[in-house]
Amino acid sequence: MEYRKLGKSGLQVSLLSFGSWVTFGNQINDKTAESLMKLAYDSGVNFFDNAEVYADGKSEIVMGKILRKMKWDRSSYLVSSKVFWGGSLPNQTGLSRKHIVEACNASLKRLQVDYIDLYFCHRPDRNTPIEETVRAMSHLVDAGKILYWGTSEWSAQQISEAYGVARQYHLNPPTMEQPQYNMFHRERVEVEYHRLYQHEIGLGTTIWSPLASGLLTGKYNHKEKEKSRLNLSGMEWLKEKTFSDQGKIKLNKVNELMKLSKQSGITLPQLAINWCMHNQHVSTVILGASKESQLKENLNALITCKKYSKDINDSIEKILDNKPKFPTF
Repeated sequence: MEYRKLGKSGLQVSLLSFGSWVTFGNQINDKTAESLMKLAYDSGVNFFDNAEVYADGKSEIVMGKILRKMKWDRSSYLVSSKVFWGGSLPNQTGLSRKHIVEACNASLKRLQVDYIDLYFCHRPDRNTPIEETVRAMSHLVDAGKILYWGTSEWSAQQISEAYGVARQYHLNPPTMEQPQYNMFHRERVEVEYHRLYQHEIGLGTTIWSPLASGLLTGKYNHKEKEKSRLNLSGMEWLKEKTFSDQGKIKLNKVNELMKLSKQSGITLPQLAINWCMHNQHVSTVILGASKESQLKENLNALITCKKYSKDINDSIEKILDNKPKFPTF
C-alpha cells in the first residue's frame, strides 16, 4: 500500500480507502461488511469513509460494531463521517452549529469511537452563514471530537471563503475536500481546485466514484438498455438518458477503454482506479464493494500500477478526449 499526505497536513492516508456508501446497512449483511473491512485493513487500507446519511445512520452502526469487534489499534486507522442530512425536522439538516454538534455526537455513538478523524460538511449550506459553520467545526476540533474537518462537493470559492474566515478569526481551517472524480467527471478536481492545492490552502482530496458508479466496470453496453443501472442511478451523468447522444458517446468510450484494458493486461476497473491515482492531487481513492472478489480486484490496482505507463495514460486521454482546459484571460 502507498500512503500520501492529506494535503499539507501531516496525516498519512492510504492511497486506496474503503467506503460504506450504498452497501453497509442496505445492500449487504453485517457479516459481509465485516469481511470487506477486514480484507481492506489487511491490505493496508487505513481510511474508512462513512456519513450520517448513509442508510439513515445504520451504516455507521454497522461500521462501529465491526471496529469494536476487530479491536484494531486506534492509531492504525482513520474513520470519517459527514454532516448535512440528519433528518426531516427543522435543525436536523444543514450546517448550523446546533446540527453540526448534535450530528457529531450522534456519529461518535454510532461509530463507537472517542473521536472522528475526518469530518466533512457534506454539502454547502446557503441558509447558514459560513462563519457559523467554520466556528462550529473548529469548536469540534478544539474539543477533541474531530481531528480534521473538510468539505464535500463545495466550490473552490466556497472552500476559499471558509479558509479565509478561519484565518481571519484564528480558527481551525478546512483540510480536505471529498469530490466526485473519475474519467467522465474531472473538471472540478483538475481545474477549479487547482489553485487550492499549493498556492492557497494545500487542499487534500478523498475522491469518490472512481468507477463512475459502475460505468467503468464494463458491465454496461448498448444491449442492456432499460434494465441498466444507468437508468436508475441518481448520479449526474445519468441525468442524460442512457441512450441519448451523450450516453452513447460515453458507452462507446467505455468499449474503447475495454479494448485498451485487454491489451494492457489491466482490468477496466483497475485501469480507472490507476487513472485516478495518477493524479498527484488525489490523496486517496475511496473504493466501494459488495463482495470480496470485487474489492480484491480493485485493491489489486496497486499491483497493476506497475504496468500503468505514460503510454497507457496517453492512450486513455486520447480515447476520452475530454481533458478540461484552464480558462484564458
